[in-house]
This record gives sequence, structure tokens and C-alpha cells, in this order.
Amino acid sequence: MEYCTQMEAARKGIQTKELLRVAEKEHMNPEELMQLVAKGQAIIPANKLHKCIEPCGIGNRLSTKINVNLGTSRDWTDLDMEMEKVKSAVDMGAEAIMDLSSSGDTKKFRRKLTAECPAVIGTVPIYDAVVYYHKALKEITTEEWIDIVEMHAKDGVDFMTIHCGINKETAKHFKQMKRLTNIVSRGGSIIFAWMEMTGKENPFYEHYDRILDICREYDVTMSLGDACRPGCLEDASDVSQIQELITLGELTKRAWEKDVQVMVEGPGHMPIDQIAANMKIQQTICQGAPFYVLGPLVTDVAPGYDHITAAIGGAIAATYGASFLCYVTPAEHLRLPDVDDVKEGIIASKIAAHAADIAKGIPGAKEWDKKMSTARKKLDWEGMFELAIDPEKARRYRETAKPEKEDTCSMCGNFCAVKNMNRILDGEIVSIFDE
Repeated sequence: MEYCTQMEAARKGIQTKELLRVAEKEHMNPEELMQLVAKGQAIIPANKLHKCIEPCGIGNRLSTKINVNLGTSRDWTDLDMEMEKVKSAVDMGAEAIMDLSSSGDTKKFRRKLTAECPAVIGTVPIYDAVVYYHKALKEITTEEWIDIVEMHAKDGVDFMTIHCGINKETAKHFKQMKRLTNIVSRGGSIIFAWMEMTGKENPFYEHYDRILDICREYDVTMSLGDACRPGCLEDASDVSQIQELITLGELTKRAWEKDVQVMVEGPGHMPIDQIAANMKIQQTICQGAPFYVLGPLVTDVAPGYDHITAAIGGAIAATYGASFLCYVTPAEHLRLPDVDDVKEGIIASKIAAHAADIAKGIPGAKEWDKKMSTARKKLDWEGMFELAIDPEKARRYRETAKPEKEDTCSMCGNFCAVKNMNRILDGEIVSIFDE
């Protein structure tokens, strides 16, 4: 039996090789996963032309996945450095790489990613159109916007963030509602500016069916971009955000009608007490489609530490319904991240994802922690390093402050509670100062 997309295959009862691989990794019955994919509640982004992909599943019933944003900018076009970031991200377990390149030979870099990188690859065609056509924004035509989408699909991209929800109607309400930080989405701001200058409808909304046809042909997953995501706590959960979400819910249903997989992008900055409600609203409006969140960042006052503000929000969001966390680095709001920033962002995001998986009862999540606790009880330092989310840092910290006794650490030494409890319960004598 032939099929066009993972969703169509699932609806026809076909267990693709990608689905079987994901089911194996998730410790899930393939039939159960197939039902989730058929309903749109789980997705397997896998462009037919991305031959080296290691498929992963994204959905609330699956383990929480993380995405790593990278790519060139006008101030930094070093492709070798970006590939170093890619390798580092994949080595640390990032499931997806999103190329946000906005300068240089973007096509070369994108094709290199889909030819060599096993992670799921995402892009934002709106950015690339500005680079590719190399002309004034208002001169880009509707056809040219759509042609860029097709070009990315042919290059093997697995998912594309396309800002379809900011149409004339939502834009009119946005202007009326007066936000503190306006539109902070790069893609959203670009297409909003184009609409304002040309007086035309958002081409991705107006010609949405054509976009879906492209996605269906190559099995590209639609990542419905949230142009009106809040860029500060003051704007969180406002009318513009919710109105756009309603539009994205309608677009989700239209994509499913064409067997196109969908995930929906969610808020950027949001107070902790609003996160759970936002996850519930999205799941209701978008009928369980996977939710992809940037953070959310739970405070606006921590530049240089936004990997932490995002991890706090991400853990809460994933606990209450988000499926996919976009990492945030310490460089957020400040500069293009370097390799060390990328690592810090990935680790923070992985901690958030794992904490949420424990809360959700994802198979195998709690067992990892139990193994670590067992190694700690035994004072098995090598075992602890192997189980650590960042083994290199854990090992380095211990080695930079070696203890007098190898079975302890320099924090407690002979006062080590674990060591002393093990000994006293084994019937040994504990004499801390004499040892």
C-alpha cells in the first residue's frame, strides 16, 4: 500500500519503519502509537528526502523532546562554527535542529544538514526568502514566498515553522489592542511588515492549501508559527495571542484533512501561574496537536541566565501538556550563542524535559533517577558519572577538588552521611575524627 505521509499511513493501518523505530524508543506498543499519529496527537517529522534521519516522535504521551536553534546571522556567518554546534547538540541528545540562518549561503548549510545530520531538521522559510531573493521586503511576491517553502521541502527539511495565523483579521486586532512589546517573533514581524507595506493578505494564510499540498508531497510537518507569542510577562495570555491560537486551531484541522502532520507553537514569556491554563487551552483549541514552546520564560529580568528562566517554564509547560521544548541559551536577548552557550541551553532544556517526563509518568524516566540514587548510595562515583545528564561536567567538578578519601567528596569528607549510614547499618564503628 502506498502512502504520502506518516499520518496517512497511520490512518490506513500501515506501520512505517519510522513509526516502529519510534515505538521501540518510546517503549510503546506500535498499535497505540499508530492511533496517536492517525489522530494528530503524535507526529513523526520525517521528510522523505532526509535519508540519514533518526526518527523521533513528538506528542504529550511520548517523552518530551528538545529543539536546538542555530544558524548564521549577518554579524556571524561562520558555517564551520554552526556545524560544530550541530555536532555538539546531536552528541548531547538533542532530537531536533532548527536552522534559523539569516545570512550567507543558507541553501548550502541547509542541504549539508539534511545530508549529514540524523536529527530532525526544521527551518523558517520566511527568513530565507529575505536572504535568497536579496531585495526589498515589500518587493517579494506571493509566489516567491510559496516557492521558498517548496525549495525547503525539496532540500529535505522535516518541519517548517510558517506563520499562517497572522492574517489581516488578527493583524487588525493586534494593532487595536496595543501591546507593550508588540510582535517579537522574527518571522511574524517580517510577514506583518510585508502585509502592512503591500496591503495584501498573508500569502501563507491565503494560499494555505497550496502550502499543505507541498507538505503532503514530501511529508513535511507543519509547525504553525505563533507570530503573536508574548515577548514579555505583560503581554502574556492577551487577546492577540489567544485570537491567533484560535486561527491556528482552525488551520490544524485543515492540515489534518490533507493528512499533513502538525505541531503548534506556543508562548515565549509567561508568568508561572498562567502556564498550566495555557497548555489546557491549546490542547482544547487544537484538539491535542503537539505543542511546541519557547521556554516559556517565567521572568523578564535575567539576561545571561535565560536558559534557567526557560527551563523553569519548560518543565511546567511539559508537565501540563507541551510536547516539544525549544531550548533557550544564556545568550538569549544578547547575542548569537557560541558552542558553550549551546551546551548550557541544551542541558537546561534536557533537565526540564526529564523533570516533566517524571511528572507525566513516561516509561523509563523515573528509573533513570533510581539508578542514580542507587549509585549514590553505593558511593559509586563512576556509575554516577555515567548516569549524569552531563557526565563531563560532573567528572570535572569532582576532579578539580579531590577529597582526602576517595569514597567521599570535598564537601563532607568523613562527615559524609551516606558513607556513615552505610557503615553503621552494616554494624561497623563510625569514628569521624579518628579516620
